Order: sequence, then C-alpha cells, then structure tokens
Amino acid sequence: MRVSLQGRISATVVLENGRQVSAKVHQLSVTGGLLELPTCLEERAKVSLSLPIGADILRPHAEMLFPMWSAQGYLQPFRFTRLWAQERQILEAEISELLKQTLARSTVTNGPGSRPRRMR
Repeated sequence: MRVSLQGRISATVVLENGRQVSAKVHQLSVTGGLLELPTCLEERAKVSLSLPIGADILRPHAEMLFPMWSAQGYLQPFRFTRLWAQERQILEAEISELLKQTLARSTVTNGPGSRPRRMR
C-alpha cells in the first residue's frame, strides 16, 4: 500500500553528521517513500527521519536512494532500514485511513458507479 501525500506532511531528515534538512513527504508506504528536498542527498546516505503521523512522531532510520530533479528542488526516494513494529502499525493504520479518504473523495466526485470522464 502506498499513499500520495503531495507534500502535505513535512518531515525532518537527520544526517549521520547531525545536520538536519527539512523535507515534504510526497509518497509513503511501509517500505519507504518519496521526499521533496531543497538539495539532493547522497545516494545510500544513512539517515533518521522525524515523521509526524497522526498524533505520533515516528523516528525510523532510512537509506536514501537515487534523487531526481524537480521544479521545486529534488524528489528523492528512500527505503526504511529500521522501523519498529509499533511504528509499522501506526504507519499501516494511517496509510489505510488516508487511502479510505481518497477513495471517499473519488466516489463523491464521480458519483457511485460512474466512470471517470474521458479526454477527447
């Protein structure tokens, strides 16, 4: 399960040297996600994240993957390398709730049983 957050959640990336970088979360799953950063981080950099999820703040460890340039800076995927069982449960519950909300908005917009409009 993966949810698109489009930058609605801010996160803090803490590098091994203690430097902190602010980021916006664009996608999130229980295996990792996609961050928007002002500068790219080294591929394979080991980081810890501070992710506000619901009423909790998760602090998983992650490894940064290959960055991509975007108009607002860089989009950089990451994968979790340490996510405690309780953090995983919180994350799964939040992702499920966000997916339900997205589905509910989609149903209201299109109406039940309706097809999305086709472009001509």
